[in-house]
Amino acid sequence: MADVRLNNIKKNYGDVEVLHGIELDIKHGEFVVLVGASGCGKSTLLRLIAGLEDITSGDLEIGDSRVNDLPPAKRGIAMVFQSYALYPHMNVYKNMSYGLKIAGASKDDIRRKVEDAAKILHIDHLLERLPRELSGGQRQRVAIGRAIVRDPNVFLFDEPLSNLDAALRVKTRVEIGKLHKELGATIIYVTHDQVEAMTLGDKIVVMNKGRVEQYGTPLELYQHPATKFVGGFIGSPKMNFISGQVTAVNDEGLEIELADGTKTIAHVEPGTTKPGDTITYGLRPEHLSEDQQDGVSLSGEVTLIEQLGEATFIYMKLSNGNEMVVRASGDSTTTIGSKVQVCFNPERAHVFDQNEQSLRRLKAGNTKSHTELAAIKAAEA
Repeated sequence: MADVRLNNIKKNYGDVEVLHGIELDIKHGEFVVLVGASGCGKSTLLRLIAGLEDITSGDLEIGDSRVNDLPPAKRGIAMVFQSYALYPHMNVYKNMSYGLKIAGASKDDIRRKVEDAAKILHIDHLLERLPRELSGGQRQRVAIGRAIVRDPNVFLFDEPLSNLDAALRVKTRVEIGKLHKELGATIIYVTHDQVEAMTLGDKIVVMNKGRVEQYGTPLELYQHPATKFVGGFIGSPKMNFISGQVTAVNDEGLEIELADGTKTIAHVEPGTTKPGDTITYGLRPEHLSEDQQDGVSLSGEVTLIEQLGEATFIYMKLSNGNEMVVRASGDSTTTIGSKVQVCFNPERAHVFDQNEQSLRRLKAGNTKSHTELAAIKAAEA
């Protein structure tokens, strides 16, 4: 079993600590993606797992063994780098077989493993070609094949698609996903692209400034971001944020006045939040609608339109200057410079406190809708 456990892993360069007590438990067969902005520490963490960097403190376990002091060759891992790192004078077969040859494998064993890996990756017809005769996608598959033939316990991928064009990235991403299902291997994959993370990963680790912001399934991170950073990082286009102030706290949650004057509610547990506190209200572009429906509306002026065919991204500026983006239908007729009103259901909004921590939603069934509360307030008045 190739479970990978990281217990309070820290990494220092001199007096500078770049990883601050990383805790992760990766189960055998999981596809785990490390994602975050440049400089967050994800590639450094991958290199620590690979043994290419020394761990300052903490314990790294692969399977049942503590591997802090083991060299890379004895950790049972194989790594695919951002650069293909193929030997230019060797053909595909020799590139894939070289590591096995150095390890002393027999010729028959080498040929079997190379041919099996080549069939899985659909490059069996390319075995006699040199790297310069291959496309970027084919070179990347050779690099992956070189890792497969080693039959490792854990595959490590360090931004393997960064050098490919957009169309080839999508195609290769699908191939890597299928490869994981076929091999049933443990994969730890680094990327800065949250779309790659969402589509490939069984679990996603969102990193920020050397710390784990949140670890969970793609839908957990999308639907229940633990922090404002995660809310803004996961999802494309990114979540809209507008500041607001808490005007009242009651059994239904929070009553809020947004920066543009819009009044709304949030069915969340207030925690230590009290009237007068500043909060951040998060709305995903796909949860804003041009249709006039039950809910809360925001008004603004359209500043930019992006038509993608299946969807239209409408960029608008609210009266307080806040920029918002709305994901509308592909046949939207909204034009630049027009005044628009978009609606949202407060049940789909996210609320982050002054420390940028997400406030937990109240359980459904214990709350009243925005319309019901408005009717009660009108009756009381």
